[in-house]
Amino acid sequence: MRPIKSVIPAEAGIHSLCGQLKFPDSGLRRNDEVPRLRSFARIWLILLAVTLTLFAGLARAGVQIQHWVAPSGAKVYFVESRGLPILDVQIDFVAGSARDPAEKSGVASLAAGLLESGAGEGAAALDEEQISARLVDLGARLSSSADHDRASLGLRTLSFAAEKAGALALLHAVLSAPTFPENALAREKTRTIEALKEAATRPDSIAARRFAAAIYPDHPYGRVATPESVARITRDDLVAFYKTHYAARHAVVSIIGDVSKDEAAAIAQQLTATLSAGEASIALPAIKQPQRDTVKVAHPATQSHIHIGLPGMSRTDPDYFALLVGNYTLGGGGFVSRLMKEVREKRGYAYSVYSYFAPRVQAGPFQIGLQTKREQAQDALQVVDEVLTTFLAEGPTAQELAAAKKNLIDGQALRIDSNAKLLGYLSLIGFYGLPLDYLDQFPRQVEAVTRDDVRMAFQRHVKPEYLVTVIVAAD
Repeated sequence: MRPIKSVIPAEAGIHSLCGQLKFPDSGLRRNDEVPRLRSFARIWLILLAVTLTLFAGLARAGVQIQHWVAPSGAKVYFVESRGLPILDVQIDFVAGSARDPAEKSGVASLAAGLLESGAGEGAAALDEEQISARLVDLGARLSSSADHDRASLGLRTLSFAAEKAGALALLHAVLSAPTFPENALAREKTRTIEALKEAATRPDSIAARRFAAAIYPDHPYGRVATPESVARITRDDLVAFYKTHYAARHAVVSIIGDVSKDEAAAIAQQLTATLSAGEASIALPAIKQPQRDTVKVAHPATQSHIHIGLPGMSRTDPDYFALLVGNYTLGGGGFVSRLMKEVREKRGYAYSVYSYFAPRVQAGPFQIGLQTKREQAQDALQVVDEVLTTFLAEGPTAQELAAAKKNLIDGQALRIDSNAKLLGYLSLIGFYGLPLDYLDQFPRQVEAVTRDDVRMAFQRHVKPEYLVTVIVAAD
């Protein structure tokens, strides 16, 4: 998946090696469950219709985030939202791919993806078919994923007493007593290995992987899963990873929906009380900036795939808003960005060209990306270099700054116009320790950015002597 061309979408987006987003599907395989699926579909269609009528009011209303620490040690973030009979819960752990054991990249993603493959012991044990069937019966859905920093397990359920209790009990079982069955692991390893082999033939995937390795040469952010690393993963690795990282003190529980604070507190404690207390997380190693370099990778593609960048900023960097606003002008604003105007519109070198920051716990990547004909790759690179050099020296014009601010501020309502989107921000605020009034601060922080703020922030974070260029399908 190509990162969206702005720093904002990267906040809530959650990526996974296995693409683990699971929906109940057992009814698709058994004719006697068709009526249950139809009932399930009717419930959600009704709720969707109601949701659409309420979104505008939700976007205008202030978001009141409440925060506390559960007796288990988990951090809890809660928004009461009574407009719909829906409850959304997400639990995040410091269990992303940066925590993968050496030589076994892929453990974090497989562990997250296989939480739903089996849970419980003895008479209470459930296999993945039973878990899936219960989700269908309850009209609920589970999702799991892992990105570089965190692993997430989410639940969406109706807030009616019976459905809510059943769904939360199922989430608790999956979270607190996963079994990681050998047959499910073998299946997912095979699937993942085949996907990685296929990705290794595509120039876009090759460019992304080589770029990560090049800008993070001695850091976990630069490690990527390979068929060999996945093949080495055993069930014992998953169990050990789970026991180490899925601990109460590492948990951030985000809750939004049709429950009271007291109910939310009980839910958070119910879900995390039986987790291990856990040890303090070991800090990731410091990131070192790479030396300027150009990496050329042979490939028969007719177009060159180009990535340019370096480690950019962390999620709590003081320059966050200045870089956000400036990037909109440079390459995050689509057709109004300088890169698009100069590379595509004026010269026709590329159909798409973009830039973005992807902030993480530590400095996530700043990247400029484009695809262009092999024979004009060097010309396109020259234009990109000229645009970036000018922007670093001068920053945005007054008109560009005003346009960037207006777009970002006016678009804020669309980024929080549903419980699902708010949940993404709630978990973001909790996991990265952002202020509770972050969403209220956002327009004020954006409006306060000046041209000098942008120019100086870019000069601090995007230094040409550290830029790495990766070209796949180079002449």
